[in-house]
Amino acid sequence: MSGTRVRFAPSPTGALHIGGIRTALYNYLFARKTGGTFILRIEDTDQNRYVPGAEAYILESLEWLGLLPDEGPGMGDSPFGPYRQSERKDIYLKYALELVAEGKAYYAFDTPGALEEMRVQAQEEGGTVFKYDSATRMRLSNSLTLSQEEVRRRIAAGDAWVIRLKVPENETVVVEDLVRGTVQFQSNELDDKVMLKSDGMPTYHLANIVDDHLMEITHVIRGEEWLPSTAHHVLLYQAFGWGMPKFAHLPLILKPTGQGKLSKRDGVKLGIPVFPISWKGEREEDSFTGFREAGFLPGAVINFLAFLGWNPGTDQEMFHIGELIAAFDIEKIGRSGARFDYDKARWFNQQYILQSGNAALAWHVRPLIEGKGYFPEQGFLEQFCGLMKERAVLLDDFWVNGACLLEDFTVFDEKTVAKKWNTALRDQILALAGVIDALPVPDTATVQGALDQYMQAHGLKAGDLLPLLRIALIGTTKGPGVADMIALLGPVEVRRRITRATGLFDTFLGLS
Repeated sequence: MSGTRVRFAPSPTGALHIGGIRTALYNYLFARKTGGTFILRIEDTDQNRYVPGAEAYILESLEWLGLLPDEGPGMGDSPFGPYRQSERKDIYLKYALELVAEGKAYYAFDTPGALEEMRVQAQEEGGTVFKYDSATRMRLSNSLTLSQEEVRRRIAAGDAWVIRLKVPENETVVVEDLVRGTVQFQSNELDDKVMLKSDGMPTYHLANIVDDHLMEITHVIRGEEWLPSTAHHVLLYQAFGWGMPKFAHLPLILKPTGQGKLSKRDGVKLGIPVFPISWKGEREEDSFTGFREAGFLPGAVINFLAFLGWNPGTDQEMFHIGELIAAFDIEKIGRSGARFDYDKARWFNQQYILQSGNAALAWHVRPLIEGKGYFPEQGFLEQFCGLMKERAVLLDDFWVNGACLLEDFTVFDEKTVAKKWNTALRDQILALAGVIDALPVPDTATVQGALDQYMQAHGLKAGDLLPLLRIALIGTTKGPGVADMIALLGPVEVRRRITRATGLFDTFLGLS
């Protein structure tokens, strides 16, 4: 199936919801599984909703997640471009006029005021919703009711117009969906959708079909919300006499409660990310935190999203991208909505952190640490990540739980110090710093051996010495093993910390 061509076609209207990323992911997996082509197309025909920076945001999100398109804006010359719909206006006009010439579409000149009157009248007379369709079109102002001369005069005079699809009467429109099976629509329930406006801009429906045809899209994999529109798309394919791609409509992503579709605002309400990366809007309420900034690894987000609607049919949960590609099958996408379980997302991230090499983790953690004003050497940072990753669920946890290894503590466990600290133990801990100084290779195993040997030689119990040594190093009894921390910090830093701490503890207890 080397001829498989799929597209991800977002609109640059603001932050890209995580549901859009899942759509991109499934298209990407299908393209890679079939040896096909993954295309990015920017559907920016609605200029009223266009938001500057949104296209760059989409590209950055895909890049962060590793879902790199094979074709798209700025990706070199291609016979299928351009990939921004705003740059394809002349193409859409040509095809819209072709439908008009063949009697499959028509000009409509109805003003917004006239259409609103029809809506009010329909509501008053029968409590119905007005539709521009086969039952009403012959009572309205369009090229089906006006003479050709009048139509030409109005267009020449610059009157506003739209081109509408002429939906046939009494037909059953059949959609064969790879996820939902056979879906049927009655044409009498469909309105005559606007295809093109007088400013030359097409609506989603015309542009979508023309682009998919010209870009030779073989499979349309998109969200369930587009399923009702597919009836019109099928009619458009039939009107043009074109072969249709195969359709697959993905299930909704539901709120964490399982009730209702996950919205952009749910992230703010629940304090969870529902966007791939953060978005800064003009207003505070239009700014959102992304998975990246919340401390997620891109692979974990991919793994989590893959399971929002798809299941491999096995007990395996951890899939790296190559495994996902090998296992992915559209037929294993479910029809029911998938609950957005943020705790599960955190679990995936924890597993990815645990399975990541220290060098890879250091690459992700370094910006966080440097943002706090610390610039550790690479070897130290890798060892630090290896020491802390069992205590991390999100990347921020490396700082939250590990800052004590990068900076001096300002508060300490006063209760334990007050209970256990005395001059004898102080002298033992200072002497122990000298023992550590003398170690030829101060790695964890060597340090642990030296600690055990020192305590045995001096008749000390671990419960007396080690809690105080830990507090002297990081200010608390919680954290990594003492030998691990000493091996990370090194003899010079250990001695400095112990010397500083003994002075603080003596002062606290009035021993100095």
